[in-house]
Amino acid sequence: MPLTFANVGEENIIRKIGGNADTKKHLENLGFVVGGNVTIISTISGNLIVKVKESRVAISRELANKIML
Repeated sequence: MPLTFANVGEENIIRKIGGNADTKKHLENLGFVVGGNVTIISTISGNLIVKVKESRVAISRELANKIML
């Protein structure tokens, strides 16, 4: 399921990252790697603030839909 369907405060494991090579590299640079943990902190107008690798990162709904849990 995509990251956008996860519940706020629930820790999940990243299973797959989709998109083109540039998108995958961008998400990897932000800390989203397969096998890593991600927790949604809050949602604002469909965009997400997530905790990944002990950092908080804001991502758009489009990017969040490419991260599969």
